[in-house]
Amino acid sequence: MFLECGRKPEHPEKTHAGPVRTCKLHIGRPELGLNPVPLHCEIEDKQKEQAVRHPRRRRRRRRRRRKNGDSSDFLRESAHTCPLDRVTEQGEAGQLGSRPWRRTLMMTRRRMGEPDLLLLPLLLLLPLAAALEVPLDLPQPPTITLQSPKDYIIDPRENIIIHCEAKGKPHPSFSWTRNGTHFDLEQHPNVHMRAHSGTLVVDISRERAEHYEGTYQCTARNKHGTAVSNDIVLRQPRSPLWSKEKLKPIIIQEGVFLVLPCRPPAGFPPPIVFWMDNNFQRLPQSNRVSQSLNGDLYFANVLREDSRNDYICYARFPHTQTIQQKQPIAVKVLNLDAINDTMEAFYNDTDLFSEEPVDERKPTFLLPSEPSSSKIVLRGQVLEMECFAEGLPTPVISWAKVSGELPGTRTSFLHHQKILRIVNVSEEDAGDYRCTARNHLGSVHHTIQITVKAAPYWIGAAPRNLVLAPGENGVLMCRASGTPKPSIQWAMNGVPIENAPKDPSRKVEDDTIIFTDVQMGSSAVYQCNISNQHGYLLANAFVNVLSEPPRVLTPANTVYQVIKNRQALLECTSFGSPIPKITWFKESHFGTLDDETYKEHDNGTLEIRMAQPRNSGKYTCAARNSLGIYENHVHLEVKEPTRILKQPEYRMVQRGKSVVFECKVKHDPSLVPTMTWLKDDGELPDDESRFVVDVDSLTIADVMESDGGVYTCVMNTTLDHDSASAELTVVEATPTPTVGNERPDPPTDLELTDHKKRSVQLTWIPGDEHNSPIEKFLIQYEDSLHHHRGHWHHLTEVGGTETTAHLKLSPYVHYTFRVLAVNAMGSSRPSFPSKMYKTEPSAPDENPTGVHGFGTEHDNLVISWKPLSGLQANGPGLHYRVMWRRKMMDTEWMMATVANNSKFVVSGTPTFVPYELKVQAVNDYGAAPEPAVAFGHSGEDLPAAAPESVLVYVLNSTLAEVHWEPVPQEQIRGYLKGYKVYYWRERSLHKHNPHHAEKQILTFSGNHSKGKLPGLHPFSLYSFNVRAYNGKGDGPPSRNQQFETPEGVPGAPSSLMVTNPNLDSLSLEWNPPRDRNGLLTGYTLKYHPVNNSNELGPEEELALAANETSVTLLNLKYSTRYKFYLNAITRKGPGPAVTQEAITVVDEAPAASPFGSVNSSRGEDGTLITWEYWGPERNIYLEYIVENSEGEDEWRKELVNSSQNFMLRGLKEGLSYRVRLVAQGHADQEPHRSKELTVTVPAVASRQVDIATQGWFIGLMCAIALLILILLIICFIQRNKGGKYPVKEKEDAHTDPEFQPMKDEDCTFGEYSDNEDHKPLKGSRTPSSGTVKRDGSDDSLVDYGEGGDGQFNEDGSFIGQYSGKSASRDTAEGHESSEAPSPIHAMNSLNSFV
Repeated sequence: MFLECGRKPEHPEKTHAGPVRTCKLHIGRPELGLNPVPLHCEIEDKQKEQAVRHPRRRRRRRRRRRKNGDSSDFLRESAHTCPLDRVTEQGEAGQLGSRPWRRTLMMTRRRMGEPDLLLLPLLLLLPLAAALEVPLDLPQPPTITLQSPKDYIIDPRENIIIHCEAKGKPHPSFSWTRNGTHFDLEQHPNVHMRAHSGTLVVDISRERAEHYEGTYQCTARNKHGTAVSNDIVLRQPRSPLWSKEKLKPIIIQEGVFLVLPCRPPAGFPPPIVFWMDNNFQRLPQSNRVSQSLNGDLYFANVLREDSRNDYICYARFPHTQTIQQKQPIAVKVLNLDAINDTMEAFYNDTDLFSEEPVDERKPTFLLPSEPSSSKIVLRGQVLEMECFAEGLPTPVISWAKVSGELPGTRTSFLHHQKILRIVNVSEEDAGDYRCTARNHLGSVHHTIQITVKAAPYWIGAAPRNLVLAPGENGVLMCRASGTPKPSIQWAMNGVPIENAPKDPSRKVEDDTIIFTDVQMGSSAVYQCNISNQHGYLLANAFVNVLSEPPRVLTPANTVYQVIKNRQALLECTSFGSPIPKITWFKESHFGTLDDETYKEHDNGTLEIRMAQPRNSGKYTCAARNSLGIYENHVHLEVKEPTRILKQPEYRMVQRGKSVVFECKVKHDPSLVPTMTWLKDDGELPDDESRFVVDVDSLTIADVMESDGGVYTCVMNTTLDHDSASAELTVVEATPTPTVGNERPDPPTDLELTDHKKRSVQLTWIPGDEHNSPIEKFLIQYEDSLHHHRGHWHHLTEVGGTETTAHLKLSPYVHYTFRVLAVNAMGSSRPSFPSKMYKTEPSAPDENPTGVHGFGTEHDNLVISWKPLSGLQANGPGLHYRVMWRRKMMDTEWMMATVANNSKFVVSGTPTFVPYELKVQAVNDYGAAPEPAVAFGHSGEDLPAAAPESVLVYVLNSTLAEVHWEPVPQEQIRGYLKGYKVYYWRERSLHKHNPHHAEKQILTFSGNHSKGKLPGLHPFSLYSFNVRAYNGKGDGPPSRNQQFETPEGVPGAPSSLMVTNPNLDSLSLEWNPPRDRNGLLTGYTLKYHPVNNSNELGPEEELALAANETSVTLLNLKYSTRYKFYLNAITRKGPGPAVTQEAITVVDEAPAASPFGSVNSSRGEDGTLITWEYWGPERNIYLEYIVENSEGEDEWRKELVNSSQNFMLRGLKEGLSYRVRLVAQGHADQEPHRSKELTVTVPAVASRQVDIATQGWFIGLMCAIALLILILLIICFIQRNKGGKYPVKEKEDAHTDPEFQPMKDEDCTFGEYSDNEDHKPLKGSRTPSSGTVKRDGSDDSLVDYGEGGDGQFNEDGSFIGQYSGKSASRDTAEGHESSEAPSPIHAMNSLNSFV
């Protein structure tokens, strides 16, 4: 599998667009004899002029992406992305069809020295099955390409879409089964199948979604075979109502623990549970108060501030988008005195509690309550374990794995450490987990044994399609695993293989089908079904027998481009049957490519390990089989690498000045470069006026303090990239001292003197200090013998006043030295290198470290060590002298010589014996000093003996303790890991219960002599044995022993059914518990009536004999719902109850209708129907029909359930409708119907245009209103200026007191003056009471606020009351009660938390 980019030469290079690059993803399976299928993507390279000329445009695009939420780094910015619509499979004759890949192929340039084309992490995400693609122009059986998931939860807001897509030649036809029988689409008018597809679309707008629940399977068939989909289970989400119950207030003493139960209704999928108060605010949780997995709220100890009356548990059902609420729980926490004062009145002034407050106490577990428990989890799922403890002060919870470490990357802690969560569980997560609750008074532990089971999963990959030529052989393999071990079933074309037509070329052997000498006509689709109790896997794989000449699918004349010294992969993707043989030629057909430079892969790809310019040219691949030959030509271009010649350098600049970073690059002239600048590994600041990017530089103008940081230039081409960084330091504009400081110049004139074997003296001349004293000199060296040139190492440093250094050297090194000067501004550039100084070889000075001894087999010893580096070898011919002997035995050292390796295996050793070890370094000039002695052990073997004196003590009905004597150390034969107790349930002591034989293992790490067996079944016979185990495995078991567990409480009855419901009686039938856990002594039956509000009535209790399995209850209320609880009893007490609900049959006599008044009102959206209902039925329908309709079967239904109103939409204008409500109970009961209501929809008025709705009219009215408002404002302004308005003449002329005209000049009414504010207008009538009487016109200015409290708002509207209204009324209206909170607002607040 590999990715490769090339250029199509037929695209001309233009000034506005670069050459088109074709990138291909190759996926092949050469071991199956099938060549890879290429995925092609064309990417257009941009010209250098565009890349350099518009850096600001690129930064604007990056900012837009960042604003839209794209936080990708510069590597993504510099990557070419292949659009999905341009990723295709191609063949000889063109495209074979687009593949809807959901991933984008990204060709990311990498730094020199890194692979640039092999993007293995990305490629591994793509399906491998593409390797077996058969071109669609060839005959082939169906292959299912898309199907819905196995579990399909219906969304009631949308149509149901069950996907089934397949391909084949000819195109397949489709059919469906539902619950194992044929699904006839003609009988379901709301279901249709998409054209040229098997996808079903179910319209649920006219029928309830639950009618389509079931198990669906799609079948795709053509004349070559039949493929089937998985079983797709459609299920309707459900959110049942919460049964109402009367919750008494809880009064509790401060300091004790408390558990508030939630117990949400069991819906599908299960609800999300949380606690809130009446204000829809989450209740605060802490280490002291936390919620368990089942929703209960645990208080380790209660405080006074926990008192409140609104502890409310909510259950949110996401798929139905409903939230249900439990009745609020009231909690009152009192201290000792308050409790006694509260209760004295009820209990004759007697103190109920002692005078002492609650004492501090050590932790005790509330959940789980037993000292140990067990849990089973499936592989790949999420494991959640919980521990809740009470105590005072509040305990702290911690977790640990007894037999190992917690998986760090997959582990998280929830609810203040009380819940341990492990995602993606694997088999190594099995074992014992311990939670510890601790406070300063002590601690308590709980052990949880985790057993990991597994639904079937593939080993490697699912079966793949098989293409064979006539006479060839082949194999289909279906390898999977699971716990317990799954079973395998084969089918052919959807029929069990044992019932399929016989085929002499086919042989089935467990998980493998072997085909021998296949012939034309043997094509078929084979199904492999692997299942166990936890799930199943279903895979389709076809066998296609074809006789086809070869074809090459790689496009002709593809151009591959690669950087010099990189790997080149030339593709020759082919198809044919028999499988074609691929041969490569270069330039001509004279001789194949046998040079070591080339390697031909089985899938046809030609590999050039390190491409050189001489490898450029034209290559020919020939595909040949017995039916013909096909040739294809490709081209290889080897390019020069991209290198930064002049790197940006450190700069210190004053604030307000400018700075320039240079970055000069050399690259292959045929590649298009793109320069990108980064600041602190991110984008440049968004200030294009100050940051100017040029072809080979970055200029920052008007430098600010925030510009300081590390700047990196990244030069990208379409094949590779290189980068370099430099730091910018910003100082104040007036630095002190005023003389400018800079980094020093590099030292010069390096000279080596006083030559010795292990030392030399280096002298130099310092460079200019630039007004900042040199603080030190750094001396570095390059070793050209052991490392590549350009790799410099730090050797030593000396003070800034020194110009000479005495250097200690190592033997057998070719040294070259350089010196750097450092002052307060930074370091100088390196000096020019000194002359090379070669030290003489010598014997090693040190021996290898990390010497270990261990065994991989029971009779060997592996000695390993950390080898010396080339610098530590001190000379050529480095090898190691390995020595060993038995510990505590004065024998001769055994010896061996090892070269070019760091381990040595000693065979034939005794089992698990201690050894002394030594490893000495030796070269051609001698040996290192005597090495130190290390210690190790030879290999382990299984323990040789079993534990003895094994005893068992039964502690209670579910717990036993096993004791044993440890195995002697000499019999362990390895490092003792611990002991394992194998135990299994032989049978129940009750004759009716079945036998059990599943073995369980409990591991006790370390040298233990006892252990407890938790989670046992009461009243059972168990067998067990004990084994020691070491690093090699388990030892022999002890003798099997048995013990019996005493009785316990029974399980719930296995069923409870209601039969024969009558008017005032009904019968109950049940089956005994599956787990009796003892001898049953009887049953207890409790039942309550349930009213319409789901509230429970008084409880009745009935004791029943152990041999009874039915009872008839008499004297019940008719038409009443009852809830029943039945539990079994042993001598240990009652077990859990099984519940059932039933309704007594309605009296046959005429009964009052449960419906009250039914009313209607007409609104803009339709007709609102409201009603009253008090019946027990929950299925309520609204039915309506056009009045005077002929058929009664034309009633249309709308489901309304428990609501009391419904908006009826879509009624036709001008018609009358009959409307009624229907309550449906059991199928055998007559439904209740309300009285019919006649609803008449008024006819639509004539199409005359309503002027009030016309835009021009509305605009005109607004303009007139605005002019009037402006006129009124001007009038008031003129009036408030003061003075008199001479209107005497008009008063004399008009004696009518009601006639007061407005003057045109100043817009005043009558005569008015500032000192007459409290007088009425002239001509108005004033009663003797002093109040202004309205007479005639209602538009008097007296009414409009001239007196009283009236006033104008800013927009001219009135504020307050007319002057005729009293102030007392104003006060009364100002104190009206505020509006109650909106329930819609409350629901929105609630949803914001969930």
